[in-house]
Amino acid sequence: MEVNVYNIKGEDTGRKVTLNESIFGIEPNDHAIYLDVKQFMANQRQGTHKSKERSEISGSTRKIGRQKGGGGARRGDMNSPVLVGGGRVFGPKPRDYFFKLNKKVKTLARKSALSYKAQNDAIIVVEDFTFGAPKTKDFVEVIKNLKVSDRKLFMVLPEADKNVYLSARNIEGANVQTISGLNTYRVLNAGVVVFTENSLKAIDNILI
Repeated sequence: MEVNVYNIKGEDTGRKVTLNESIFGIEPNDHAIYLDVKQFMANQRQGTHKSKERSEISGSTRKIGRQKGGGGARRGDMNSPVLVGGGRVFGPKPRDYFFKLNKKVKTLARKSALSYKAQNDAIIVVEDFTFGAPKTKDFVEVIKNLKVSDRKLFMVLPEADKNVYLSARNIEGANVQTISGLNTYRVLNAGVVVFTENSLKAIDNILI
């Protein structure tokens, strides 16, 4: 599959690049995508949720009623879970949600996500560029020229470029990452994926 190469002014350079069929042209595996996205979302969780159990409540331990004959449930003290302000039964505890996913599955998931984008003509290739200084206005001009200002944008750079990153940081729906930050969730969450020429060349080293 061939796609046109544009410059940051949105002009067709007259050149084309061929997308690697083993990355952008495979039969997508939905289950691999599900597992990779699930792992990514799980790893974002802090897992700091916590509620106090009966033994952790600061309250009197005096028995507040007789054992039998009260007409209600037995409750030993004010910390009982059946009373307002008492402890919680089987409440959440701090935990780590991380789980392992095999490298081959993660690679398959990324290829599947990119293949979906290629099928939907949601991949754009631009010439390599940079900015002289961080300026949001310049990045807005780029996405306007590429006619993608109304879509969620995921731009992939071959290496870190502070000026480009800072220029895009305040734009809602725009996400700039290096090729090493390419993951299934970010690809699927974007309406369009923009590769620079060198990042497209570097993707072979990441996914093959």
